[in-house]
Amino acid sequence: MRIDFLTLFPDAVEAMMHESILGRAEKKGLISLRAHQIRDYTANRQNQVDDYPYGGGRGAIMQADPLYRCWQAVCDEIGAPAHTIYLSPCGKTFSQADAKRLCKLENIILVCGHYEGIDQRFIDECVDEELSLGDFVVTGGEIPAMAVADAVCRLVPGVLGGEECFTDESHWDGLLEYPQYSRPETWHGMSVPEVLLSGDHAAVDRWRKKQSLHRTHKRRPDLYEKITLPTKTRAEKKFAAEVEAEWAELEANDD
Repeated sequence: MRIDFLTLFPDAVEAMMHESILGRAEKKGLISLRAHQIRDYTANRQNQVDDYPYGGGRGAIMQADPLYRCWQAVCDEIGAPAHTIYLSPCGKTFSQADAKRLCKLENIILVCGHYEGIDQRFIDECVDEELSLGDFVVTGGEIPAMAVADAVCRLVPGVLGGEECFTDESHWDGLLEYPQYSRPETWHGMSVPEVLLSGDHAAVDRWRKKQSLHRTHKRRPDLYEKITLPTKTRAEKKFAAEVEAEWAELEANDD
């Protein structure tokens, strides 16, 4: 997989994206991450990439032409137009489902906006989709773009040790992840749950699943409402009943 960033701050992107797990994956040839300076594609001596908005208003707008020249150079290098994403507060909220979808693509271009936004004509001509990290605004698109790239790249086969490295994590199956514990066994008077010390892998799996369900129910009821527990077998029906009973007890104790 190859991901290209169109940005005014390529050094910041390069410094972050070539470290740790992604850096090792790039050395193995599993992914390629490249940052391109939009200013290199301006047609003026000042390397100007922004101008006042038509119609008036505060701030400046990133011009379509430098963005297009940069985008076209990347597409020419790849050999075809790549799936292009503009990181924008007006976009669809990025999710794990989007990461799963995008990790199947060979080439992605991430456009990092600045100022008050970018010329709509570039969006109309070159952008395939707009994505947002959430209902808030940041000063530039680099941080959202790097977050999207990280979430996508870690799902590329071989980047992590195995599928179990991400299939147990929050949001993979619509649930939040269960609590995690490490050494020492007792810290500040708090002990690791006994089931995790039992060596009973089936019991540990049941405990973790219940904890994920309870945590999701309490912290993200919007996600919990979408979950349907399987109840075809006797064991599944028993598990579902246990979860509901335990949650009812927790709610009663909270009251």
